[in-house]
Amino acid sequence: MTIAQLAKILILTHAGFGGIALISGAISLLAKKGTVLHKKSGKLFFYTMLTSTILSLAIANMPNHKSSFLFCIGIFSSYFIIGGFRSLNYRKRNHSVRADKFLAYLIIVTGAAMMIYPVLLDKKIDIVLFVFGLIALIFGVIDLILLKNLKKLKKNWLKIHLSKMISGYVAAVTAFVVVNEWIPGVWAWFTPSIFGTVYLAYWFFKLQKKGSVTKPT
Repeated sequence: MTIAQLAKILILTHAGFGGIALISGAISLLAKKGTVLHKKSGKLFFYTMLTSTILSLAIANMPNHKSSFLFCIGIFSSYFIIGGFRSLNYRKRNHSVRADKFLAYLIIVTGAAMMIYPVLLDKKIDIVLFVFGLIALIFGVIDLILLKNLKKLKKNWLKIHLSKMISGYVAAVTAFVVVNEWIPGVWAWFTPSIFGTVYLAYWFFKLQKKGSVTKPT
């Protein structure tokens, strides 16, 4: 098997898992929180999205497919879904946050690289990488702040879970929209994020109205 053939297989497999992630993620978002359907579809989304993302990292390092841009986006996406999944454990009294701190530092370094790399390489700012890099930095710094206060972390686990899992799904939708060129130009990168932010704000408002974010979903 040649490298080109292997790359083709990985790309098709990556797309297949990504498609399942899109469907299962949508079901999880629309299903009533805490139900079996929400939990099962959420787990399916996590594992298929993670597999798709790992494959994208491998593809981005293969001959004729090398892309620092896609590699950074892959790490960006992985951070959200892994962090969102791990946040379910924040309710536990003896949960270790060592891995969470590693993820926070990793996304900070990745975010900085996304912002600086185009400037060093092309002597100009890439608006897409700059915005997503800035978002990565913000999330990473917020994580480090929260991880210093385990009591606050436990209290806000649901907000953290929602923000990261929704962001992970937005990343999946963004990749799908960009690859299929459904939206022209730079808006293909930002439109899903706009809708995702509105949806996340809705849930934050709903949780705030209930006056509690510590109930299990």
